[in-house]
Amino acid sequence: MHILVVLAHPIKESFAAAMARTAVEALRASGHTTDLLDLYAEDFDPRLTADERARHMEPDYDISTVAPLVARLRAADGLIFVFPQWWFNLPAILKGYLDRVFAPGVAYEIDPGNGRLVPMLGNIRHFWALTTTGSPWWIVHFYMGNPVKRLLKRGVAAFCSKGLDFRMVSLHNMDQSTLEKRERFLERVRREVATL
Repeated sequence: MHILVVLAHPIKESFAAAMARTAVEALRASGHTTDLLDLYAEDFDPRLTADERARHMEPDYDISTVAPLVARLRAADGLIFVFPQWWFNLPAILKGYLDRVFAPGVAYEIDPGNGRLVPMLGNIRHFWALTTTGSPWWIVHFYMGNPVKRLLKRGVAAFCSKGLDFRMVSLHNMDQSTLEKRERFLERVRREVATL
């Protein structure tokens, strides 16, 4: 399989970058090909333009400004987002990637009869998220209701592809983690990704 790994962290030495490298290494060791898209390194502009928004519901939505990124998404059999959760949400650059690249005619089309979204990313069979949170597990799950997982699983994956394998692997309480805990988590990432 060919897996697109999308990294969303501004610091090259970050733990998120280490997770992305670990995932890429494990995928390649398992015989997969990979495409690492580092949104910051590639200077991706997450801002949806006025023109893009104004044409959002038109049937001939123009994707030319993000065409290279769309091509990379369409070439993938699987997708792995790697990012920290900030304020119980996606980093702005990753949200912008969804807004601009998961566009009409790419990730979905709008049924003119009833206005429902029809998934168009049938090529994506696996959609995973490797992430960290600053908060403990119980706050993310019980107090906040795991908003990022709900957003990605129910709000993105379900509307863009049918029957895909969605998985989220999270290191909680990152701000208090030890080197040993982070190393164990990277080993978990390696093991999990090797099952693809």
